[in-house]
Amino acid sequence: MAEEEKEESQENGTEKESKKGGGSNIVLIIVVVLLVLVLAIGGIVAYLMLSGDDGGDGTQVTQEKVEKKKRRSRSDDMTVGPMYPLDKFTVNLMSENGRRYLVVKMNLEEDSEELTPELDKKTALIRDIVISILSSKTVEEITTAKGKAKLKDEIIAQINRYLEDGEIRHIYFTEFVIQ
Repeated sequence: MAEEEKEESQENGTEKESKKGGGSNIVLIIVVVLLVLVLAIGGIVAYLMLSGDDGGDGTQVTQEKVEKKKRRSRSDDMTVGPMYPLDKFTVNLMSENGRRYLVVKMNLEEDSEELTPELDKKTALIRDIVISILSSKTVEEITTAKGKAKLKDEIIAQINRYLEDGEIRHIYFTEFVIQ
């Protein structure tokens, strides 16, 4: 009998331990679920605050500034200044065999009408600058859109160094052929 009582008490002890362990597992799961919910709610609140959908003063002012810049840049693109057409350029491009050439025709956009007489006087200088820049390029440098934009910027910068009555704002290629 004494042995049976011992066995029963041991069985009861293991049952109590398993019940205690099961209870602590449930508490742990509840704590983890609550922590996940708190983090999710915090994330949603942070997203809503940072998204700017609340129409607060700070975000509204920033949005108005962005819209004004967009409108201004669109109007600048739509209002083209006076154009100064240049004759066609035919130049050899830098290449290993020297058989590649470029045919370009372009218009210079002036910032004001007062620049035209100066450009008339400096046509030879402008042509020399453009020929020097174009002939120093390889086919790979000028075939991409980025390459053409970089080429335009370089030509504008060089020409504007020699102008006194105004400046060139943009260059528009009206013909661009690589052979």
